Amino acid sequence: MVVVEGLAGLHRSHGCGELTAADAGKEVTLMGWVHRRRDHGGLIFIDLRDRSGLVQVVCDPKSGPAFQKAEEVRNEYVVAVRGLVRRRPEGTVNPKLPTGEIEVVAEEFRLLNRAKTPPFYIDDGIDVDEALRLRYRYLDLRRPEMQRLLYLRYRTTRAIRDFLDARGFWEIETPMLTRSTPEGARDFLVPSRLRPGEFFALPQSPQLFKQILMVAGVERYFQIVRCFRDEDLRADRQPEFTQLDMEMSFVQREDILKLVEELMAYVFRETLGVELALPLPRLTYREAMDRYGSDKPDIRFGMEIVDVSDLVAGCGFKVFAEAVARGGVVRGLCAPGCAGYSRRELDELTRQAAVFGAKGLAWMAVTPEGIRSPIAKFFTAGELEGLVARLAGKPGDLLLFVADTETTAATALGALRLEMGRRLHLYDPEQLAFTWVTEFPLLEYSAEEKRYVAVHHPFTMPMEEDWPLLDSDPLRVRALAYDLVLNGVELGGGSIRIHRRDIQEKMFNLLGFTPEAARDKFGFLLDAFEYGTPPHGGIAFGLDRMLMLMARRDTIRDCIPFPKTQSGTCLMTAAPSGVSPEQLQELHLRSTARKSTNPA
Repeated sequence: MVVVEGLAGLHRSHGCGELTAADAGKEVTLMGWVHRRRDHGGLIFIDLRDRSGLVQVVCDPKSGPAFQKAEEVRNEYVVAVRGLVRRRPEGTVNPKLPTGEIEVVAEEFRLLNRAKTPPFYIDDGIDVDEALRLRYRYLDLRRPEMQRLLYLRYRTTRAIRDFLDARGFWEIETPMLTRSTPEGARDFLVPSRLRPGEFFALPQSPQLFKQILMVAGVERYFQIVRCFRDEDLRADRQPEFTQLDMEMSFVQREDILKLVEELMAYVFRETLGVELALPLPRLTYREAMDRYGSDKPDIRFGMEIVDVSDLVAGCGFKVFAEAVARGGVVRGLCAPGCAGYSRRELDELTRQAAVFGAKGLAWMAVTPEGIRSPIAKFFTAGELEGLVARLAGKPGDLLLFVADTETTAATALGALRLEMGRRLHLYDPEQLAFTWVTEFPLLEYSAEEKRYVAVHHPFTMPMEEDWPLLDSDPLRVRALAYDLVLNGVELGGGSIRIHRRDIQEKMFNLLGFTPEAARDKFGFLLDAFEYGTPPHGGIAFGLDRMLMLMARRDTIRDCIPFPKTQSGTCLMTAAPSGVSPEQLQELHLRSTARKSTNPA
């Protein structure tokens, strides 16, 4: 058995993936992992891998001890090799490998550490259950594609810092232990040992602190910061995530949008070599909902939603006519080439619409002979022609309609639009389609809570022309808020902030806070507003989500070094876990759970 050795006398000279034909003739010292070992009857070939890439090492029996050691190594053993770089013999060049023109002839070979057989191949494109990958995350991160994702993350954050530094921003840290405030999601709470019965909260975002920094005269702040939200998880959501946070004083909405566009163009150019066409397109919230059925529209393809309420207000089909009479809408979209859908496929679409609240889904197939539909008999020939024309239908197309409230019709058809776009391959998955969404409603009414709630957060400034509506018709007030959307995914959002105490107090009042409750939760902010607060605004981006889209991945878990599962657990460290009774006693806590499912 080969003895594990140390590094004494050896100094790494190159990364495995750094060698080129220009290095032929050089003596090099490489260190890394055995990616693959092949015994070709007298010669042993080892693909040696480190984070820079992979190179072929040749071990000849003539090298004596080096060959004998190479005979015993296995995949993922850690080794050091000293040898001579040479061009590969004619006919053996590997054009798929950056180092494919050369190989290293081993003169000295050291085993630095052994490895058990990994539970999956350390390679790209493996078909392995994600739970197994997360359990052995240290092995998963060794895989070249995961190394590339880590490098992309580093390059992206470096590009962000370079861009903002050149524009006068200061990177400033804000506290991780703060006060629990009602900002939307549930807080993660941290008990205070020194103040029994009281709790810190982990910040959902640095929102209040960055506004305080504007009061403090910082003027241009940013932070690449960890944020925490105790909410149900999904593919693009984690309990802890990284956010690019920015805030500026003495700016208007246009200043922020222009700077962010330039930032995105710089980051995508520096990291992906992609040039973005500026300025980016814009949609108001109303336009986005009406045309795409979503406030984060995917504009890579058309198939837009169309309102046909005026065409069917007096038609013979009662479902449509009565929906309009009740103040609702009838909207539709055209699915190209789907006129031949079977009853099963149509029923499936109906069920999908029902998930988003639609009470039904009407359809019309456009054929060369005319309209085929169970509801066609309720319409005149002119009404049918009008519907086909309004939706730009052609023979072979399928027209889908929802009659309901404006919100339900938009949401249900928006979901169907995305589904049909995916099924019909209507967009290029490699395309990057940005859009701004602006002029969001400031408030919405929660029937469950029987009060107004902020669409973004309680610190968003209303549009100045809508200030009079705060007293008379709050739901019509538009916010100076904006979201940046990429391929139907919200990258980030921001707003011009409230900087006056009177407007902030009015906002708290609309949200149902008593003066005492507002003072208890946000007194420090209200006090700060009395000491010369500049107009200010900002934006925050989900860095993990942006990286997911840049890398064309399906989940942000691939873009976070050590993520949690969808159930909020870390499979590698078995967190969260139970703690000892002594720890609980120190914190003056007692668990009501009968038994920890994951004891420490």
